[in-house]
Amino acid sequence: MNRMGCETASTGVPASIAAQLSGQVPVLHTDRLILCAPRVGDFDCLADIACTERGRGIGGPMTRADAWREFAQLSSGWLLHGHGGWTIENAQTNTVLGFVLIGFEPGDLEPELGFLLNAQAEGQSIAYEAGRCVLDFATDVLKWTTLVSYIDPANSRSIALAERLGAEPDGEIAENGEITLVYRYSLTEVF
Repeated sequence: MNRMGCETASTGVPASIAAQLSGQVPVLHTDRLILCAPRVGDFDCLADIACTERGRGIGGPMTRADAWREFAQLSSGWLLHGHGGWTIENAQTNTVLGFVLIGFEPGDLEPELGFLLNAQAEGQSIAYEAGRCVLDFATDVLKWTTLVSYIDPANSRSIALAERLGAEPDGEIAENGEITLVYRYSLTEVF
């Protein structure tokens, strides 16, 4: 694997500035998980997802450079919108398990709850636990009453997760010959 220069963490004053900025991202906790600001070192987990077949839901498999752009977008939402992505860590081992986000990508009509998990996190209800935590944040901190997930109709696991989290189908979006399902979380009814 050829690492790009952007994958090297800053040192000195730039590292202090980055730490100050990332320190502004709310840290969320569950019994098993810590949701925290993405760090440069977390990129390998995203690349392992986006650069393989696991990344199909986000336009993958991607090149490593395209995966970096996805990582930068996940991280920058905090500066641009006041919400963005969190790295999901195992609270006991600090192992990176994936990412959860309230994202706003080009073409999205409203912010979306999204997930990217590595293969080791599958089947352990990690996405459900992180999702519940983020829905609480959207309700309690952001004071939102609704949130959506945009899902590929072929992604039955994401559909099942959205429904388990309380979302209901709310139409579809047709763009460039592709259909995307909209699942809506009514936050006042869920919590």
